[in-house]
Amino acid sequence: MKPLINTILTLALLSGSAMASTNDQNVDMSTIPPRESVQLTIYNSEDLTLVRETRFVTFKEGVNPLQFSWANTLIDPSSVDLRFLSHQGELDLIDTTFPHAKPQMLYWNVNSEFDGSALVEISYFTSGITWAADYICISDPDETKMSFEGFVRISNHSGEDYAGAQIRLVVGTINLVERVRDLARRGVISQTEADEYEGGRRNRANMPAAARQEIAAGLAADMSMANEKTIVKQGLSEYFIFTIEGTETIKNSWSKRMRLFEGTDAPFRIQYRYRPAEYGHQMVRMYLLRNDTASDLGTSPLPDGMVRVYKDNDRDGLSFLTQQMIKYVPIGQEIELNLGVDPEVIHELVRLRSWRDNFWFHDTNRRKHISLDGREQVTRNFPVSGWDDHDRWVERIRNYRDQPIDVEIRRSFHGHVEFESDLDPTMHDYQSPQFSASIGSGESEDLAYHITTHQGLLAKQNNVTLTRPE
Repeated sequence: MKPLINTILTLALLSGSAMASTNDQNVDMSTIPPRESVQLTIYNSEDLTLVRETRFVTFKEGVNPLQFSWANTLIDPSSVDLRFLSHQGELDLIDTTFPHAKPQMLYWNVNSEFDGSALVEISYFTSGITWAADYICISDPDETKMSFEGFVRISNHSGEDYAGAQIRLVVGTINLVERVRDLARRGVISQTEADEYEGGRRNRANMPAAARQEIAAGLAADMSMANEKTIVKQGLSEYFIFTIEGTETIKNSWSKRMRLFEGTDAPFRIQYRYRPAEYGHQMVRMYLLRNDTASDLGTSPLPDGMVRVYKDNDRDGLSFLTQQMIKYVPIGQEIELNLGVDPEVIHELVRLRSWRDNFWFHDTNRRKHISLDGREQVTRNFPVSGWDDHDRWVERIRNYRDQPIDVEIRRSFHGHVEFESDLDPTMHDYQSPQFSASIGSGESEDLAYHITTHQGLLAKQNNVTLTRPE
């Protein structure tokens, strides 16, 4: 398929005497300068891609009109920019014109003080190019270490082919007032938008300062053509950039999958969790590892993506364990992989006893009435205005596995609650106590605690207080 850029970008190098006619009609060339390089910086959170491409253009002394067209693509017309990377003191961009009769086109008039070629950069925003990360984890038979590989799939629906492109992926969120896709679909841009092209450029102005600095950096990024596909990570304020060294051809309507990183022998631990607010009323088995150097990871954050977990069955095969989406994982944060319910570990939540006491009464009404014998009588009403609810619970866990297991219990309670236990509980938040235990192989254990909930006038606050048995 012929790259679309060869049909949407025409560089017309005409003499000054022919310049007037170029404002009324397209100018065709027998040859179009090929790209020297192209770079795609993909901001996935806003369906936004910054494209930078360089070309050698031959200029004649005097005024040279250049024509740029974005027909059948999702290019943002207000973002198109022309820069001179060589002969900067001898080339001057005089003006930019958006012809009314040709809405998907613009003209640049460039004054040259020499005859010869110069390297120019054309940059613009486009949409329709996205990327998605996925991960493959393979545990060893003993479930102590795992390989952790990351991949990225780039999909191009921008209407343009990009051959030999350097790819950079931005992890982070940017805030745009207008989506680039909406701008591209307008077709005709207003005179106000044409004026803004030379001015502030709203899309760029609405980005955080760090992103604006990155976009203005020109060709400062490494344009290496190395064959080995490795990843260079560059911190950028609240952003993180993955630069895939070498080049890739990203064709329109195609997707390509590439390796993002590879971690080997990443240590992890297994924990059984009962957290009704997160996993429902069941105990689940977790693989836990950290995105740090000790885990052969930790050189960059991990983007959102799908994780597929396998186990080496020690018989030249793999057993599929689970797949799940993970959210953005910063450096140093724990990666939590939920393997679901383990049939060899039984968990029961048992209420042993429930009762009420510590009743408080309040005299709210004093009534007078006349009895049948004519005497005056007074009655009083003493409704219950406060009391305590008590519940004794045990978390009964039976371990039928051939090795000990670590268990964590976390429950949330609403109201003014006292949590009494000798299990050394801690507070996850103001309403959620948690505690841990180790259950030996083939053993059963009851983890007991006492909940007191103050009701009515006895409820003074909305949180959980930890207490120890007297």
